Parts: sequence; C-alpha cells; structure tokens
Amino acid sequence: MKELELKYGCNPNQKPSKIYMSDGSELPIQVLCGRPGYINFLDAFNGWQLVSELKKATGLPAATSFKHVSPAGAAVGLPLTETLAKIYWVDDLGELSPLASAYARARGADRMSSFGDFIALSDVCDVDTARLIKREVSDGVIAPGYEPEALELLKQKKKGNYNVIQIDPDYVPASLEHKEVYGITFEQGRNELNIDKEFFSNIVTDNKDLTDAAKVDLAISMITLKYTQSNSVCYVKDGQAIGIGAGQQSRIHCTRLAGQKADNWWLRQCPKVMELPFKDGIKRADRDNAIDLYIGEEYMDVLADGTWENIFTEKPEVFTREEKRAWLDKLTDVSLGSDAFFPFGDNIERAHKSGVKYIAQPGGSVRDDNVIDTCNKYGMVMAFTGIRLFHH
Repeated sequence: MKELELKYGCNPNQKPSKIYMSDGSELPIQVLCGRPGYINFLDAFNGWQLVSELKKATGLPAATSFKHVSPAGAAVGLPLTETLAKIYWVDDLGELSPLASAYARARGADRMSSFGDFIALSDVCDVDTARLIKREVSDGVIAPGYEPEALELLKQKKKGNYNVIQIDPDYVPASLEHKEVYGITFEQGRNELNIDKEFFSNIVTDNKDLTDAAKVDLAISMITLKYTQSNSVCYVKDGQAIGIGAGQQSRIHCTRLAGQKADNWWLRQCPKVMELPFKDGIKRADRDNAIDLYIGEEYMDVLADGTWENIFTEKPEVFTREEKRAWLDKLTDVSLGSDAFFPFGDNIERAHKSGVKYIAQPGGSVRDDNVIDTCNKYGMVMAFTGIRLFHH
C-alpha cells in the first residue's frame, strides 16, 4: 500500500487527507481493523518511536498512552505491586505479562488524560495486553504484531471499528524529515539522539550518587520528553512516568502541572483514597473522575449532600490538606527530566515537594549556579546533559 486516504485531517473541514511515502515506496504499516484518522496516525507514529527507544534503552517491553500528540503516560514492563494493580483497576486480571504491565502503568499513571488514548506497544501484542485494552476507552493501538487471539479480541472492540495498526519493526525513516506550514516546507535532520545510562555522566551537584535505577528512570523521562510537545517536564518513578507536563509556555508551569499529576498518582495510593466506599456498578471512568475531585481542591463536588449518595455507600470524610501533605511527604526517590534548562531555582523547589531526588536537564542557563545551589540544599543529584529535546 503506497498511500492511505483518510476521512479528514485534524478537523472535519480539512479535506482531502491522506498519508503516503514521498518517494513513492510502500507504507511501513498495515491497518488490520478500523479506519484510523490523521491525529490517530500522529499519535501512533510518535508513540511507536517512544516505545521503540524505551525498549532499546532498558531491554524491557514498553508501552505509551498518547493523547493529542503527547504521551499521557509511558512505562516499561516491571511487575505491578498489589497497590498499583488496585489503583489501575487491573487487580481482577491476575498476574499480567510484562507488556500488559507496561500498558497498565502507562494508562494508569494519569487515567484522566489517558481516557480515549492511542496506544503504542514495543512488542507483539499478547492476549493479556489485548484483554486489558479491550475494556478501556481507547481509539486504537499500534504494535509490531499481534497474537491471533489478541487480534480477535481487539477486533471485537467498538463493534468492530477499533483501530489496529501493525508497523514494520525494521522500517528505518529517512535521515531528513520535512514539514509544511502555510505552504512553506521545513527540513531538518531527524532527532536520532541515543539516550542511555551513560547520558547522565556529567553530574554537577555535590551529591553524585546516581543509582542504576535512577539512571533507568531518567532515561525513561528523557525519551518520553523527546516525543512530548514542548515545553515539557516529566516525573518518573520505578520504571514509569507519573507526571507529564506538556506544551506549556513557561518552564515552571510545566513543572507545576507535571508535579500535580505526580502528586495525584501518589495520593491515589493513600489508604484513605483506596478505601473510598464506592457503590456497586460505578464504572471505572466515573470512579477515576470521583477520585480526581476527592483528592483535589474541589472535593465538595463529590461530597456535597445530594451528590455523594450517587457515588458512595456512605459519605467519606474530607481528605484534609494536612493529611495530603503528610502522605505526599512519604513520596521519595522520584526522577525528573526537563527538555530544556531550568531558568530558576523555583522549579527545583516545586520538584522537591513531589519527592524528586534525581534530575536531568540540559543546563546552560545564566542562573545554573542558583539551580545547582537549590539542588544542593535538598541533597539532590542533578546531571547536565548538554542536549535540548524540543519537539514540535
């Protein structure tokens, strides 16, 4: 197949629309089910690059959950703890395969943002992963292949209209890439930067104890940022992104946005939240929405009389600000990556509130000394990579 006609472009009024190879060669993909659209393919191709690089950097199966051409979550296939399985709503599925665990983590880190996602998988989609995908609200998936039973499960989704794309894992794109804006063609070399454990060797803080586990988490952070709309910041813990701030004009707003998502991920693990008395029959998405409100500042939206009765069997106590802070103080050893330098120490101050201990950023700000001093104040380890990772 040399070209594929699409229903429309970014919006229904943008016609005609298609994807094709500029040199006239065959497309490196097959659509096995559904009719993916313009934005679906943008998510799919960016997501595929991300998980391919995560697999290469860590040796583990990887998955990402994309929305609006940025990852809502990304992770490698480490086993789930009992707590994570519960807050990701997969504790009823038994022990998951490494690939399914990777997607459960990628989807579960920010379930509000992942609702209606496009999935990318580094490995052949197995039955465990297909079972998980089948019951979530999602637009589609891209993978290098599908087990026959897994493909049949996915074809049952959305009344047979779920988007399933198979990509040739041996496809290598041209070294130059092009983009057209306002009738004008842009050309640049592809960002082929290799990110691995050695990427973080230039440690500029007093504390230079960068553990192997932290190097893996920092690599996950930076690879995720490589395919996130800039400005962007990514918090990672134990092999998965737990907070991604994308597309903000200000670096501190990225850090705050991603930090709040990381905080929410941790707050969801507090016993007070995990023991919320939900009524039987409440759907997962509705539980996610209720939890998001309960742990936030607008908690009365679910605790008000006349409202809580529709969600809970009994009225939960307010999760006070003091209780939340006490629980957040237990979050430690978080890694943080930034796609460009931190211009002020305020980013480090905000990161500290979310348990950050390890940081990677390009460096190069006129206030690098202030940023380093702030890290030293909290005993953090920070590496300067010298490489910016903007993505637009």
